[in-house]
Amino acid sequence: MARSSLPGRLPRGPFSPDFWRSPLRGTWFTSVLGVVLLAGITVLFVTGLVSYAAYNPDLSPVNDRTPGKGILGFYLFSWPTDPPWLYRLTQGVHVTLGLGLVPVLLAKLWSVVPKLFTLPPARSVTHALERISLILLVGGALFQFVTGILNIQLDYVFPGSFYPLHFYGAWVFFGAFLAHVVLKAPAAFRTLRRVRRGEGEEPDEELTATRPDPPTVSRRGALGLVGGGSLLLVATSAGRSFDGPLRHTAVLTPHGGSEPGSGPGAFQVNKTAEYAGIRSDDTTEEAWRLTVTGRTGAVRLSRADLLAMDQHDADLPIACVEGWSTSDQAWRGVRLRDLAALVGYDEPADVFVESLQLRGTWRHAALSADQVADGRSLLALSVNGADLTPDHGHPARVIVPAAPGVLNTKWVTRLTFGEL
Repeated sequence: MARSSLPGRLPRGPFSPDFWRSPLRGTWFTSVLGVVLLAGITVLFVTGLVSYAAYNPDLSPVNDRTPGKGILGFYLFSWPTDPPWLYRLTQGVHVTLGLGLVPVLLAKLWSVVPKLFTLPPARSVTHALERISLILLVGGALFQFVTGILNIQLDYVFPGSFYPLHFYGAWVFFGAFLAHVVLKAPAAFRTLRRVRRGEGEEPDEELTATRPDPPTVSRRGALGLVGGGSLLLVATSAGRSFDGPLRHTAVLTPHGGSEPGSGPGAFQVNKTAEYAGIRSDDTTEEAWRLTVTGRTGAVRLSRADLLAMDQHDADLPIACVEGWSTSDQAWRGVRLRDLAALVGYDEPADVFVESLQLRGTWRHAALSADQVADGRSLLALSVNGADLTPDHGHPARVIVPAAPGVLNTKWVTRLTFGEL
């Protein structure tokens, strides 16, 4: 019985079959959008998990923003330092693809919205499972995309920390997504094969309008508009992962800001020294000291002491979770493994890094022994041939190949080596 209601009662509003009048809705239109999302969301999920692994959350509670993750951390591994652009690539893909899929997601949700209002709510166990997965899928998709976009813009208006919200939300969403794929993918691919063979699409009484309005655009035209919207979003966001003129096309990410200032330090930052509460009186040559602690005790070093040590160079990018990145910058400073050797570690050890920063969630960070061992991992004192600017971490900052930007701690005041 098509779109049945309770006996003796006529459904009204969105629960009425006549409420949905668009001639565009149908199995072919929904199937095309669904296949695009199947590929795109799978890539988003994988690159999202990779981003989470890049923080080395198993290394120290400092880096773990999702306590109680349990078996959801089954895939975690020690994040590598090669290739040095790895995080730049994976997070750039994650954010740019996520923005590009927004029009596809909205079109997909529009195409299936009548299913949320069909009566009775469940006609069978399979139908009930489909409805539940659809509700979780819609809610999860909106939650993940909205929180992700807000994070790109640095607008933390949602309750709680972004990291656990996005992490657990991703697992709920992807679980519902997998259930929906299992239930609906066979029919979607069957519809696409039928249309390709010229047999027409399979009818779906919950999607196809019973009394459609006259068409104003073809289904292929509607898909073209959706694809054009996706390409426009990609074109206005992807530039933050490149150099040159393309960077000026990225008006959407992150928060539409221009490169800071000019000269050797003219590359993107998220947090300025002023925002972080760094007082200039605390970073003078006379006031600032680096405390290095390890197996043999503690050593206090001035900036002049650090400059007197062997200096090393590393050309490394900075890449942040918001999807932006810089090209390789020419860093110069003391190797972290040399600082570990000062306090009794002939073999590199984990390190706990502390900043002068007075507020913010990443005043502390932990790095693995493998990261410390890499000769390109530096306590940087200069960049691009000039002393670090205050916004880039003067008097000293950490720079590590392939690490997320927040692990490249600025305004470093203490390094504690040892097993974490």
